[in-house]
Amino acid sequence: MSFISNAYAQGAAAGGIESNLMSFLPFIAMFAILYFIMIRPQMKRQKEHRNMLAAMAKGDEVVTNGGMLGKVTKVGEAYVSIEITEGTEITVQKGAVTTILPKGTLKSL
Repeated sequence: MSFISNAYAQGAAAGGIESNLMSFLPFIAMFAILYFIMIRPQMKRQKEHRNMLAAMAKGDEVVTNGGMLGKVTKVGEAYVSIEITEGTEITVQKGAVTTILPKGTLKSL
């Protein structure tokens, strides 16, 4: 009787490993879907924003997080000076710049 129980226990253990692997398969699939739908596009947007900030130069027309439009007058390591009207200049963090507008956009407004 002991011999039959041991053989049954070995068969159950092999099936248990396979069943444990199958139970993790949905989690692995969900993570893969989450990666391609949410994480990867966000990383791509961050990379594009970093490249945009690195390419920013004096004379570019920009929009800040607060909706301020202006022309870049000075670009520093962490800060940017923006002229919002003639004679009015503000200094903002580089990360606060959301968009670089095409040249001449400010004149058309």
